[in-house]
Amino acid sequence: MQTTEQLKELLYKNDPVADTAPDTLAAAQDFCEGYKAFLDNGKTEREATAYSEKLLREAGYQPFVPGVKLAPGTKIYTINRNKCVLAATIGQRPLEEGFHLNIAHIDSPRLDLRPVPVFEKNGLGYLRTHYYGGVRKYQWPTIPLALHGVIYRADGTKVDICIGEKDEDPVFCITDLLPHLGAKQNAKPLSEGISAEDLNVLVASQPIPDKEAEQRVKLNILGMLNEAYGITERDFTRAEIEVVPAIKARDIGLDRAMIGAYGHDDRVDAYPALMAEIGVQNPPRTTVCVLTDKEETGSDGVTGLNSMYVFHFLQQLCAGQGSDYITACKASRCLSADVTAAFDPTFADAFEPDNGTYAGRGVAIYKYTGSRGKSGTSDASAELVSYLTALMDRSGIVWQIGEMGKLDLGGGGTVAKYVANQDIDTIDIGVPVLSMHAPFEVVSKADVYMAYLTFKAFCEDPQ
Repeated sequence: MQTTEQLKELLYKNDPVADTAPDTLAAAQDFCEGYKAFLDNGKTEREATAYSEKLLREAGYQPFVPGVKLAPGTKIYTINRNKCVLAATIGQRPLEEGFHLNIAHIDSPRLDLRPVPVFEKNGLGYLRTHYYGGVRKYQWPTIPLALHGVIYRADGTKVDICIGEKDEDPVFCITDLLPHLGAKQNAKPLSEGISAEDLNVLVASQPIPDKEAEQRVKLNILGMLNEAYGITERDFTRAEIEVVPAIKARDIGLDRAMIGAYGHDDRVDAYPALMAEIGVQNPPRTTVCVLTDKEETGSDGVTGLNSMYVFHFLQQLCAGQGSDYITACKASRCLSADVTAAFDPTFADAFEPDNGTYAGRGVAIYKYTGSRGKSGTSDASAELVSYLTALMDRSGIVWQIGEMGKLDLGGGGTVAKYVANQDIDTIDIGVPVLSMHAPFEVVSKADVYMAYLTFKAFCEDPQ
């Protein structure tokens, strides 16, 4: 007969990193300083791509040239349309023995400007927006906002826009109704309290001096933009301008154990994956880090994982090395590095506690994502879960496993199915997030560091 203590050893344990690996907490603090800089310098997919390219070049990566045979240890990268990063280190083994891929996304929920955004109403000047991804619209009014993006003039020259991030910059905002007059708004469902047509960004209130002119505030807006950037209203049709929170990444709590910021989903996995790729030297298998776009809207388009750009890159790598692409895919493994929901005690009834993932308890595996009846998931095999958990256990990594929340409340998806559809074994893993998709999300530094250690161990794994 087994003793009670022996029986307790049979339980699945989900203990905090502070208890199971306290010696890693100082390293987690140090690692997350670089992560906060990544967040502040990469609030859009274009900016995250540019910052990542800077880090890759500083680490000695060279631009990828298709058709060139590459020696083991060679580090290469390529950029897809200024919005995606592909970086690789050539392994010691032939590509037919497979790639080890870490794939994360660098787009985040936000507001995009409409093609004709500028308008004036009752003496106030606004920009019309179209929300991108799964935003909760009521969260966006009354917070400071910044404008980021690019505009192309009629002559084809490009203008970079970033207003609201410097201390001396103005910021922008979306207004909300005062509580004294909010009876009708209060009676609406939460999802209808703020509509898409209410998400208009306040940008000016001063008219031009000509009292006889119409739309005097709008003309003032266009005049200031023309003076600063040489653009006209028509140029907005050739623009990609994103409205994001004008908030820096900040430590959360007296213990500074967490980070609050815009864009944790999914830059909180993108940065550790990139750092793991940069740090690997002479890996057994060729490692590939992909930071992709358009995940928040379904991964469609030429910069989304539902396109072929990643797999064309792998095909070209195989061609240059004289390797068979199909054989390489069959032998490959992929960590689909994306966030999951952290159990929130304030909203505990949305979660199933035994199958929840918790902030501060390590990187989280989720065998399947999707909605309700596993719709839209690749559902990783038991063999792949066994491989990954054994790797993490050997490497002293604190991990947990769970699901998004109660099954009939909804769900979510990742890029995993698009990789798995190419005959590559793929599993989802990432950092649990509090307030996911909000303008200010929260993560545990310990979990960020455990994600990095996982991607690093995966890059270096000889099995």
